[in-house]
Amino acid sequence: GDSKPTMAESLVFRASMKAHNGWVTAISTTPNPSPDTENMIVSASRDKTLLVWNLLRQEGNFGEPRKSLKGHSHFVQDVVVSSDGQFALSASWDGTLRLWDLNTGSTTRQFYGHTKDVLSVAFSVDNRQIISGSRDKTIKLWNTLGDCKFTIGSGSAEEGHTEWVSCVRF
Repeated sequence: GDSKPTMAESLVFRASMKAHNGWVTAISTTPNPSPDTENMIVSASRDKTLLVWNLLRQEGNFGEPRKSLKGHSHFVQDVVVSSDGQFALSASWDGTLRLWDLNTGSTTRQFYGHTKDVLSVAFSVDNRQIISGSRDKTIKLWNTLGDCKFTIGSGSAEEGHTEWVSCVRF
């Protein structure tokens, strides 16, 4: 018979990495890793920060935080890394999105327009468009300059969602 290992049999716990002072709400890696970004992950937390991790894969020290990204005034709910690994996009309960330069650790853009907590964000495949979902029951489409180009409204089912938008993807 065919005796391929199941996923549960092939997964091996390697390490626990601790640095946040609150719940970790999301983690992201770059979808197309290069030698510069293959060992990087970004984590979001209720401590209002994001951490850029360098994965070391060493016994007893699997990874360490390389940068702390600070700027949100409330929980960071979601994070996604651009396909080139140069930028991260975060969603926060402060009602904003932020675009971060992962080389400098600084915010390059803030996105204003949601009236409640932003729960989910995503980049388009070419990194030129951004989508966000919020507790304000809207989905917003943005360019990378921070301009909201389109909103799927709230209110009635004909206009959009009647409850929170908890996850968006391209």
